[in-house]
Amino acid sequence: MAYTKSLEFSPSEIELSEVAKALAHPARVCIVGILLEANTATCGQIVKRLPLSQSTVSQHLKELKDARIVNADARGSSVIYSLNNERWNRSRFIFNDLFKKNPIIN
Repeated sequence: MAYTKSLEFSPSEIELSEVAKALAHPARVCIVGILLEANTATCGQIVKRLPLSQSTVSQHLKELKDARIVNADARGSSVIYSLNNERWNRSRFIFNDLFKKNPIIN
């Protein structure tokens, strides 16, 4: 999206699109689920729960980190991943607000 055009969208619309794009792969949805369940995990712990290689999981974690959905904290030689609770909760609020605007259609 061109910078000038992005000014025509609200901050909430831009934020929601960033989060939606980051969650647009089933592996990333699964990683978020793992972190919701475990609170924290290393890449290796996440790899054990997915049918993907370590390098692929690392790439998905990078996408989630770039979208500020996941935090990465270096601890010694390990990186501990966790959800960015502020970003996650705000995204949930924005998604819920969007869904409330359009009730279920039969």
